[in-house]
Amino acid sequence: MTSPLFSDKSVAINQVRQMLALQDAMNTKVSATWRDNNYEWYRAIWVECAEMLDHYGWKWWKHQEIDVAQVQLELVDIFHFGLSLRLVAGGDVGAIASQVVNEFEQLEQDNQQGDFKVALEALASAAVSEKAFDALAFAQCLLLIDMDLTELFRQYVGKNTLNFFRQDHGYKDGSYIKVWHGQEDNEVLATVVKALDPSADDFQSQVYQALQSNYPN
Repeated sequence: MTSPLFSDKSVAINQVRQMLALQDAMNTKVSATWRDNNYEWYRAIWVECAEMLDHYGWKWWKHQEIDVAQVQLELVDIFHFGLSLRLVAGGDVGAIASQVVNEFEQLEQDNQQGDFKVALEALASAAVSEKAFDALAFAQCLLLIDMDLTELFRQYVGKNTLNFFRQDHGYKDGSYIKVWHGQEDNEVLATVVKALDPSADDFQSQVYQALQSNYPN
């Protein structure tokens, strides 16, 4: 079986494995005991879903334009929380990566939800009712917003690296500067990741170095 989100399953598993490792490292940086802290990752998912719906547009009584970039960014944030849920559940990182990709693989081009809002509600529903991350519903959202696994990987690594950068530069004590030369750090990040090759072995390091060179002194 092939997936509209990726062409090479082994590459897909490796990408998800890398993202799981980065998520574990980020969570550990925030709290060494994060696995035992009973954080409500599922709640973070459905709250992000609601925020994303506003960026996508759902109000029939007014004109709205889909903010594709912001919707994609919200999906990346949700994947952070989804991976955290899977890590808390336990198991080998390789096994978790394979399971997530297997769930992604269930998505077929001709047998999927055609309405992004409904797919998003399925994702939120699993978070609310089952306190779980529905990878298939998430994959449907990706496809419907024209985002494949490689683009998810690019943006995920970028956002994860920015989160590390923020922590390293005073995010907790409030000294971090969020606006860099007239642009928010997320905007700078978007420009940085588009200029780099996500298949490079040192992709994360390149992103961090680029952020460092752009950060105002």
